[in-house]
Amino acid sequence: MREWAAAEPDGSAVAGDDQLALLFACCHPALDPASRVTLTLRVVCGLPTASIARLLLLSEPAVAQRIVRAKRKIRDAGIRLRVPDPGERPVRLASVLRVIYLTFTEGHSPHGISAVVRDDLCGEALRLAARLHRLLPDEPEVTGLLALIMLTGARSAARADEDGALVLLADQDRSRWDRDRQDEGRSLVEAALAQRRPGPYQLQAAIAACHADAETAADTDWRQIAALYSELLRFDPSPVIEANRAVAVAYAEGPTAGMAILDTLAASSRLARWPQLHIARGALLAQCGRHDDAIAAYRDALALEPASAVRRHISAQIAALGAAHAPIEET
Repeated sequence: MREWAAAEPDGSAVAGDDQLALLFACCHPALDPASRVTLTLRVVCGLPTASIARLLLLSEPAVAQRIVRAKRKIRDAGIRLRVPDPGERPVRLASVLRVIYLTFTEGHSPHGISAVVRDDLCGEALRLAARLHRLLPDEPEVTGLLALIMLTGARSAARADEDGALVLLADQDRSRWDRDRQDEGRSLVEAALAQRRPGPYQLQAAIAACHADAETAADTDWRQIAALYSELLRFDPSPVIEANRAVAVAYAEGPTAGMAILDTLAASSRLARWPQLHIARGALLAQCGRHDDAIAAYRDALALEPASAVRRHISAQIAALGAAHAPIEET
């Protein structure tokens, strides 16, 4: 298998029934976890370097160098990339889960295309998660990831309007959500949590289940969601999770409370390259009546060249804020 590890296939070369095996093979324990995930996303999943950089909040040169170093280590150390025996899977499982999760994330919010959702990537992530669950049905994090993909993917049809523009969660037509898939996702969450071995994918799935339980946006239990994000931070103390918690806090306690968290995070150089942070700040600043600051935040998001559907949404917000803030002409 050294040929595909040394090459840059487009993803179709490894598509099919062998792809899950290839994920395990590429997530070799001789590589550090970050390199395993980056290399596997590029070589097995076929994601371009730009997309991987966006997912990991890194620069493209940094991602490219990480891939080169991983390949060099495989070559120089004579590492044999093979499908691991069952007893070797546990040490690789976290990286495999991460790769599937990031593949779904790219499909759910794709970059470089006009569509709001890439059904091919979302479908492949769902297929891989389902196969992994059949292989390891007693691993609660595997069950949690499958539940998360089902619950989140169930909203895909409502994420774009008739013109293909992005529709935010609060504004979605919930009658378009796939309720059967959500019911299955809920059952999986309950089964995973019943094992009393919580983990980040189970908690994210529980958050998605909270959204699924709300008949309307106003019914959303934001306090529960904020509490789940706080628990999630124990397992994944990343600024991205903290930013999501800030949004939940804003809904539960008011925009000022959420802004206090986001303003602290905005000082992070890593998060500065994440458009969603600036979009969230823009929305909360607008709610606080700080229209000029909100427009500036949205422009910061635009400068990071997000996906075209997201750019259209940001531009619409800027236009609406500008119109609302414009002086009324005398007649």
